Amino acid sequence: MLSKLAGGISTAALGWSMIVAAPALAQTAPQAAPAADATTMPPAADQTSPGDLPSQGAATPAAVQGAETTSGEADIVVTGSRISRSDYSSTSPIVTTGQEALKATGAVNIEQSLNQLPQFVPGSGSQGGGASAAASAGRATLNLRGLGDKRNLVLLDGRRLPPSTVFNVTDVNVVPQSIVESVETITGGASAVYGSDAISGVVNFRTRRRINGIEIDGQIGDTFRGDRLAADVSAIGGWTSDDDRFNIIASAGYTKRDELKGSERSFFDLGILSSFIGQGTFLPSATNLPSQAAVDAAFPGQPAGRVSRTNALGFNANGSLFSQVGAYNYTGPTTGDYVTFGNVVRQPVARQQSIDRPLERYNFFAKADYEISDAITLYAQALYTRTDAQTNVGNSLTQFIPVNISVNNPFIPASLRAVLASRPNPTANFSINRRFVELPPRVFDTSFETSQFIIGARGKLGFGDWTYDIYGSRDRNVIHDDIAPGVIGSRVNQLLQAADGGNSLCAGGYNPFGIGNAATISLACAAYITRRISRYEDIGQNTVEGAVQGSLFALPAGDVKASVVGTYRENRYSFVPDAALIAGDVFATNATNPTRGATNVKEIAGELFVPILKEKPFFHSLNVSLGGRYSDYNVTGGVWTYKAEGEWSPVRALLVRGGYQRAVRAPNIGELFSSPTGAQVQIGNPPASGDPCDVRSVSRNGANASQLRALCVATGVPASLVDSYNFTTVAIPVTNTGNLALTPEKASTKTVGLVVKPDFASPVLRSLSFSVDFYDIAIRDVISTVAGNTALSKCYNQDGSNPGYSATNTFCQLISRDNTGGIVNVSLPYLNLGGLKTRGVDFQLDWAIPLGTLGDLGDARFTLNSVVSYLDSYQIKNFATDAFQEFRGTIDATNALPLPRWRYTTTGNLTLGDFDFGLRWRHLDGMRDVTSVIRPASPAAGVPAYDVFDLTARVRVNDAYQFRMGVTNLLDKAPLVVAGTPGNTLPGTYDVLGRSFYVGVKARF
Repeated sequence: MLSKLAGGISTAALGWSMIVAAPALAQTAPQAAPAADATTMPPAADQTSPGDLPSQGAATPAAVQGAETTSGEADIVVTGSRISRSDYSSTSPIVTTGQEALKATGAVNIEQSLNQLPQFVPGSGSQGGGASAAASAGRATLNLRGLGDKRNLVLLDGRRLPPSTVFNVTDVNVVPQSIVESVETITGGASAVYGSDAISGVVNFRTRRRINGIEIDGQIGDTFRGDRLAADVSAIGGWTSDDDRFNIIASAGYTKRDELKGSERSFFDLGILSSFIGQGTFLPSATNLPSQAAVDAAFPGQPAGRVSRTNALGFNANGSLFSQVGAYNYTGPTTGDYVTFGNVVRQPVARQQSIDRPLERYNFFAKADYEISDAITLYAQALYTRTDAQTNVGNSLTQFIPVNISVNNPFIPASLRAVLASRPNPTANFSINRRFVELPPRVFDTSFETSQFIIGARGKLGFGDWTYDIYGSRDRNVIHDDIAPGVIGSRVNQLLQAADGGNSLCAGGYNPFGIGNAATISLACAAYITRRISRYEDIGQNTVEGAVQGSLFALPAGDVKASVVGTYRENRYSFVPDAALIAGDVFATNATNPTRGATNVKEIAGELFVPILKEKPFFHSLNVSLGGRYSDYNVTGGVWTYKAEGEWSPVRALLVRGGYQRAVRAPNIGELFSSPTGAQVQIGNPPASGDPCDVRSVSRNGANASQLRALCVATGVPASLVDSYNFTTVAIPVTNTGNLALTPEKASTKTVGLVVKPDFASPVLRSLSFSVDFYDIAIRDVISTVAGNTALSKCYNQDGSNPGYSATNTFCQLISRDNTGGIVNVSLPYLNLGGLKTRGVDFQLDWAIPLGTLGDLGDARFTLNSVVSYLDSYQIKNFATDAFQEFRGTIDATNALPLPRWRYTTTGNLTLGDFDFGLRWRHLDGMRDVTSVIRPASPAAGVPAYDVFDLTARVRVNDAYQFRMGVTNLLDKAPLVVAGTPGNTLPGTYDVLGRSFYVGVKARF
């Protein structure tokens, strides 16, 4: 552990040339306050007050919300508390990220900037393709500690942002970067202060308070390959009256990003090897198999029996058949969109998909306040963002809808007719699978319109230093999602069951047997089987909140302060899918039902700050903070949360802090009210992954192969197919369902930390500071579904949880198969499951060196910042009766969950007058694949360590103009292959773009 820590915080050994432009991404030392005027250049990150004790959470004066005290000093409020204090340092670990640091990452999306901090695990974002990416559709969420994006709360100036999904998750990209002064991140529970959802922590975006003038910022960037352009431009301006009583700020911004498809990166050439192929395949029915002799006759060049009568048979361009498994007699393409990987004819779907989605975003923000008197200041705020995003998920496939063809269809090739005629019932319809390569790619067009309007009043209550703040907020998110084109199952079947091949329904009919034949489809028939499919969501949140805070009485160590907050919040949701989706009549899309629901909560909360000792021997200060909240939910009832925290500074240069928090997360509308909603889960390919019943699986060939075979039959694989059964795709359908019987999750969070800033006389060491914080979070009654791949592993005893191979196993009951043995659904209702717990340690080093003290270097300075996260444990149990399983040091591709033991971001900065130059180092430890835990007998390959370096630079021309530029992923590090599956990775965790650059300019007037 010590050697790893040393590696994370000793970047100085890289040499003076390894330096990072702009302030460090994570900042914790207090900064000198920049002037409010827009023409003043913000200070560098290392400008600290030498006599002040640095602490994570020490607020930047320009960034905080404040209230004037009776003495004229500005009290401040730090994220994690409602109480304002003039000397505030947080008892909870807080990482503060400044605006210039966000810009220095080169990202046009704010979540990509924050995800570089080790405390975050990349949640859903801009990158990644496929059905799961279409579900997020350009939303960008944050995931603290890997506990899920539903378990951290995102705020704007201490107030909740509009939810972007039925699960109350916030799309952080609705916040314009131009208005952000800083981002404060509490990495620990905070429900006692902010209410539900703050289990893993809080991310609070602080807006800029005062601007006099106009600021314009523009940035453009691309990959070095020139294939993914991204641009961002914003304008922000403000005005403050001469008497300082009226203030207004307004901003507007525009972001545009091009698409990057999998076909533009060779990494994805074998990504998502689907067995749904453009040639189409005949699927023999287990109850009406052709004769082996007829199949042998169709393959005269192969020994009798080599191609089993149970094999899926594809269609060559010359009318002959080929066996998909084994690729026998295959004469089709083997490059580009078609491969014969593992001697199975497949299509690498990732080549067709967006790995970086195109989007356009417009955002507007304005706020104003007017001080009528000390007793009342009126304020208003408005936010509006429109995002248009596209997700290309490739050509539709026939998953979830059977394609039945009449034996009278005139397009049936002679080779297949002979096979069909040998069946016991030769006149029965038959089924095929195919990918609709003759049609345009299936694209999800999604638009989000997010708005928030706030009006309120604040002021002094007229006694002591007591103040009040009351406001009302109306939030709305309207989402339109279209699938274009959606292929209609009933229309396809009408054409294929028509005696004339559908010619009477549309010109030429439809010949699905082979790529070339399908490509001849007429425009009329293409229009007949497709249409635009629409989905509509309306998400609303209304909040009324009132708060008072101030001093109760004085103690020798200072004032005892308190705050009381009352809140009423209601959430509503409506989802209206297309009628074809409700009917389950759209290819490659699960049947989806309408959902409607509403919840509300009434809350009362109180917080108390008690200064116990001050300026005593061994007690420079000793303070205690207590808090409690009672929340009454209309669906799940009442629940208490509370906190007890303390901070002890034995001497000025040392701070010890710690606390205990009881946090909750109430079930949201999606978890309570969701109608059965389909999704897809990737399970990979045999032998290491895939369906355990597949004969190619290692599970079918181990010591318990006979028991597993029997279980496969008992759970739906026909006995006539079980010895040749292949599940020839890499994904399974699952159905999630809401549950009104859910109860809130409950979490206990413990934190202990130490902050050190030695008061060295030497100017080289004067600005050296270090912090270490331990956290322990334990959640019970976890609200979740069982993961689809976990259900398979546990049913079929791949992790030892069903040693009797019993078909009555709880997980086996979730799995449904069709008459071919294929998995048609895994039922995954929301449940209060077992538990989730994690613990670890965060380290931070900040060091600013004035180089002028070392030689004739003027005001040159070097700064070093390193944020390191060590994961000691991450454990899950699915049910209360289960044992916890340890997942520390694993990576889970299905659930996009990397859990490395060590993560760190180390930055440095060399400033020479008006120039900054440098380097940022991001490190991720190597990890075992998650299958080493859920099926230890046949684990997939893990991943090695991953390191990325970024170069940046900044030039201050004068007080009005500033230029920045940078190169990200300097060494062009390729993404890592996850789970040993070619083309499978975690975008956001591993860079799929490659070496990229950006240039930007900021002008102030």
